[in-house]
Order: sequence, then C-alpha cells, then structure tokens
Amino acid sequence: MRIDWDVPILMDDGLLLRADVFRPIPEGKYPVILAYGPYAKGLPFQVGYPDQWNAMVRDFPEICQGSTCRYQNWEVVDPEKWVPHGYVCVRVDSRGAGGSPGYLDIFSPRESRDMYECIEWAAAQPWSTGKVGLSGISYYAINQWLAAGLQPPHLTAICPWEGAADYYRDWHRHGGILCSFTQPWFKAQVESVQYGVGVRGPVNPNTGELVAGPETLPEHELAQNRGDPTKQALAHELDDQFCRARSAEWSKVTVPFLSCGNWGGQGLHLRGNAEAFVRAASTQKWLEIHGREHWTHFYTDYGLGLQKRFFDHFLKGADNGWDREPRVLLNIRHLGKFVLRKEREWPLARTRWTRLYLNPAEQSLSWQPVATEGKVGYRAMQEGVTFRTPPFAKETEITGPVAARLFISSSTSDADLFLVVQLFDAGGKEVTFAGAVEPRAPIAQGWLRASHRKLDPKLSTECRPYHAHDEIQPLTPGEVYEVAVEIWPTCIVIPPGYSLTLTVQGRDFEREAPTGTLGYWGAFRGSGPFVHTHPWDRRPELYGGQVTLYGGGARGSYLLLPVIPS
Repeated sequence: MRIDWDVPILMDDGLLLRADVFRPIPEGKYPVILAYGPYAKGLPFQVGYPDQWNAMVRDFPEICQGSTCRYQNWEVVDPEKWVPHGYVCVRVDSRGAGGSPGYLDIFSPRESRDMYECIEWAAAQPWSTGKVGLSGISYYAINQWLAAGLQPPHLTAICPWEGAADYYRDWHRHGGILCSFTQPWFKAQVESVQYGVGVRGPVNPNTGELVAGPETLPEHELAQNRGDPTKQALAHELDDQFCRARSAEWSKVTVPFLSCGNWGGQGLHLRGNAEAFVRAASTQKWLEIHGREHWTHFYTDYGLGLQKRFFDHFLKGADNGWDREPRVLLNIRHLGKFVLRKEREWPLARTRWTRLYLNPAEQSLSWQPVATEGKVGYRAMQEGVTFRTPPFAKETEITGPVAARLFISSSTSDADLFLVVQLFDAGGKEVTFAGAVEPRAPIAQGWLRASHRKLDPKLSTECRPYHAHDEIQPLTPGEVYEVAVEIWPTCIVIPPGYSLTLTVQGRDFEREAPTGTLGYWGAFRGSGPFVHTHPWDRRPELYGGQVTLYGGGARGSYLLLPVIPS
C-alpha cells in the first residue's frame, strides 16, 4: 500500500493537524475510513500496549493473519486488513496530541469541529470517492457521535465500537457520583503522547520519527497547553451546558450507524451504545452487543466481518444484504459461551418486566410483594446489604436494561447508592465473567447520588430511569425517600438452581482479593478502573452516614429484571 506520513490538514482556524494516510497502490478513487484521536498515530499497538496486544493475539491468532501488524494501532482499524479491500485509511492526531500542535481539550466542541474539517478534507482528496466512514473503539467511538451531530455533508456512515455518548452520565458522573477513572487514564494514555513531549516520548518504529511531535517542550508549557478533564468534571456537578456540549445530540445524529457495545462494559462502554440505538434520529441504525475484553472483537474475524459488510453497503453501495439484516444483533451470554441471536428492537418487545421485591427481614428477593414493611441499615463507607433470590426453578434469560426502585433514608443530608447484581451457582459460589477490562466482573452495576434523584419525565421509563441532574435536592436526615436507580443493561442465561443477588452499599464494589492487574491501573477488585474515590466528591460527612433501606408494605422496594420468554 501507499503510505503518506504526517500529511497536513488545515483547520478553519489556521492550525495544521497531521495525518497518516494508507491507500491502495492502483490509482483510483476509494471510500475512506477515518479516525481522529489523542493516542498518537505513530505508536503501534504492540509498542504502546504490549500486555493487551500479547493477550489478544494469543487468544485470537486470526488477528495477525494476513497482516504484518506493523501499522496496527490502539483502538483503530488495521490498514493491512482494509486497504487491500479497497479502502483508504486516514488516521489524524487530534489537536494537541501526537504530531498535531494546539491546545489539547478532550471531546470539546473544537475537537468535534476538527473532525468535521477532517471528514470534508478527506472527501475532497483526488484518491477519495467522497464517501467517508468513521470507525474505532472508545475515544474513537465517542467522538463519532459528536462529529455526526454536526452533520458533515460527506459523512456517510459510522461504526462507534464500545463508545460512551453522554459526557456526564456515561463517563464522568455515574448517577451524579464523580468517577475517578479519568485522571490516571488521561495521564498515562494522553499526556504521555501530548504534542511537545518530543524526545521524552516514544519513537515510531516505522519511520524513526518522534511520536509526540518534533518539538520538546518544558513540562510547564505542556501543562498550559492542555485542559484538565478531572478538574472540569469536578467543577461541573450538574449536567450543564459544558457537559451537553461534549455529549451526543441525538436529534441531529441522522447518519447510518452500527453501534457496538459490550455486556462487560459497565462503567463506560455500554450505556451509550444502547442509548444511541433507542434515541438517535437515524432511520438506518443497528445495535450489536458482544462480550470479552474491550478491544478484542473489533479485530477478530467476527468483528471485522461485521464492519466490512456494514461499510461495504454504505460506502461502496454493495448489495450484500446488510439493509435486510435485523436491526439488533445480540451475543447472548451463557455460562462458558456466547450465542448470536438476531432481534428487531431494543429493549426486546417480548420482555416480561419482572419485579423482585426486597424483603429486609429475610434479606431476600421475592417474586411476590412483601406484605409486612421492614427495614435494614448499613454504614455507607463500610458495608452494604445483600438480597438473594431463591434458586431459579428453570433456565431463565435476562437481557436488557435493569432498574431498582428503593425506599431509603440517611443519617446525613445525602447518600451514594452503589448497586451490584451477581450470579451464584447451586453451591453458593459466585459466577463471574470477563468484562471489558475487569477480569472478574459481576453481572451488572448501577449508581445514584440520592440528592440527584430527580427524574426527567420525558425520558424516564420504569426500566430505564433517566435522571435530570439539573438540581441538587438534599435529604432531610431520617426522612424516607423513594429513588429510582438505573442499572446498566446486561445479559445472562441463568441455569436452574442458580441464584441472583442484589447488593446495595455506599462505596465501590470490591472483592477481598485482587481480580487481576492491567498496566498503570494496578490491581482490579471487581469494578475495574471505574471507581469513585475522589476525596472531595466523596466527603464522609455527606456520604458516610447510616443508610436505612425499606421494603414491604407501602414501601415496596424492588429490582426490575428484563426476563425473556424461552
């Protein structure tokens, strides 16, 4: 293939971004697959993320078949798998990252405008058909939603793979609680390749050039040239205009898309993909949800085949049947395997929404309402309370969004609620699954700060509470409040004799022993890197009180499950 390194792209404010362009050798016009992001286009996957790379190709050697992998980068397409298929691959270093100078401000309106400019630039090149698609994982998926909302004339189709869409709800503040993920991620993966790191950063083994720009700037100048997303999130406790400007505007997302989520993406990489399918204005939209690690299926034959069929149809006009493909593709999670099943809608229309009622006296989950009111308390920062179903009498599938309606009181003026759904076998041993990044993940998780309990009446449903996050409503200590908690979507086929539990507590879910380690994150204990530990946001005087949970009688707290008929 032809490779053009560090191609300049002029932005509307006069700044030059840098891109690498991979294209077929025969002269002609080809559709474009474009990605724009901060992870440095010159940093190969196996160099920047060796642990993840080695595990992925060990388990799926097919990923390296037909490719030298020299140009394979973190979370974007491998050009050696796409250029011979008749595509041009364009990788752009985002403003302030890699080889592109400027002020680094993640998911800002300026970045979205840059993507618009890059799309239109690629469409106008002599090697382009004028049809541009966007593809990529995580960061490269999140900004697809933002760029699509600007409606670039030549944006033809997008495939956001495991990407959040709501700056506030999906990422920075789960249920109003500040997520601590951003700071270590930003420092390790973005600051390390910020434009101006220069000789202190890595070298592109394919060109010998510095990955993080030709200049080497002092640390204080680098700090002046970037925003601080943790401080930004801390400063925006409510879902204000700052957050909205960095979130998808669904009424303006009209481009055809294939939205791919991960059942194990609790905390970042699932909610946005499902929300997009339900709310985006596009009439040509598909939802796919799979399992395994965050980066795996984007590169496997399964994931690559899906993407090529989708883009071939929309970017090449191929009559390959994609337009007749059912709109929802679900990899149903069983013990030890996934089974692909095609559906027509999300949530599934045949769902039997089933309430499991909390019985505080027995700490159980009952299929029938509990007649007598009871209560149970816990210290928010220390422990929680767990409710268990009786063993399931027959195989039962749960697929879809989950929710809880709880009656609570607190000894302080607020309370943070962390809800965890787990599966146990007939012998009482927990059954876990590999999450997107967490090696031993529970079935599902949800979060809510009680002072953020206000619902948006236009967007809320019983199965998907949608909190407004537009005002803080403190609690009166000792007074009982009804709250609705959104628990992110899940899928599990429960064998006979197995049980589910719901744990309600006031801190992150953690196991006693580490579940595994992942590079700069260190040891995981059940919630992966998506924890909530910022000392100011989690002040004990507000969130460390005694919480009381009520159930039964007039205060019938319940867990709502999406049971799918066999």
